[in-house]
Amino acid sequence: MKLSELAERLGAVLEGDASLEVEQVNSLEQARVGELSFLSSERYHSILEHSQATAVLVPADFEGSASCALLRVKNPDRSFGEAALLFYAAPPVPVMGIHPSAVVADDVVLGADVSVGPNCTIEGHVKLGDGVVIGSNSIVGYGSQLGDAVYLHASVTLREFSKVGNHVIIHSGTVIGSDGFGYSVEPDGSRRKIPQIGIVVIEDDVEIGSNVSVDRARFGKTVIGRGTKIDNLVQIAHNVTIGPDSVLCGQVGIAGSTKIGAKTILAGQVGVAGHLTVGDRVIANAKTGIVTDIGEDTHVMGMPAVPKKEFQRGYFGMLKLGALRKKIRKLEKQIDSLIKK
Repeated sequence: MKLSELAERLGAVLEGDASLEVEQVNSLEQARVGELSFLSSERYHSILEHSQATAVLVPADFEGSASCALLRVKNPDRSFGEAALLFYAAPPVPVMGIHPSAVVADDVVLGADVSVGPNCTIEGHVKLGDGVVIGSNSIVGYGSQLGDAVYLHASVTLREFSKVGNHVIIHSGTVIGSDGFGYSVEPDGSRRKIPQIGIVVIEDDVEIGSNVSVDRARFGKTVIGRGTKIDNLVQIAHNVTIGPDSVLCGQVGIAGSTKIGAKTILAGQVGVAGHLTVGDRVIANAKTGIVTDIGEDTHVMGMPAVPKKEFQRGYFGMLKLGALRKKIRKLEKQIDSLIKK
């Protein structure tokens, strides 16, 4: 694709030879002639100066130097995603209809243009909306409801009575609606299983990565709010509520009955204790341990979680302990010498 055409499709301002050809996308470091890349942060300016890419997407106000053509856009990250799709050879669209090896209950309600792949099981009283795709070896449990344009990739398990909104994507290996982890302690110290009779509700425009577990509620519902994005290997316990447009990165674990606010970001391996409230627009750095309620618009880190600036002051103070120890020893020697005199 010529740069002139690419610029037009992306709404970009081109600086360079419009006749140059681009065939695929790549990173700044690895891009070669015929490839497009993007500048996502000022920290990569030095890489851009030596990049062998044919063209690079940069912010509209970029003022640095480059050895290649530039495409000025409002948001390079977003535009790069749009450009990548132009060069991506997508796999074939799933064939509409039910594969002969799938087991579908007689009372299942199918919307228009539904695709059910090989070896799937769709249990009774299920309702599938228009344009739903159920990947091979997936299970949709009894009484579940899926909205329009839901995509379950291969080997997804949706347990009974789950409710999924419109335009939801769930990746392979994920289990929605498994039993919550709840046991009562008997007089002899043994543990008795507590029935988990609630459901899971996944609202519109949610995407859930692979090998995620979202537990059904003990009673009531576990809720994943509209527009929330969940990375791989995340554990969400029973009766958790996650607000709209939140982000949960890999290996986050949230204990039961905790409420996560809207537009909150939990970075990798964040742990949240049970029965807490984490407010709107909270950011928790990687490996943060949240053990108390967190107010809205707070940036926390550490274990236990404290405000970011407080953690940094403590950390940098710790780095000075070695020098402080030497200074104290020196002062002790001076005091001893004065006492001896």
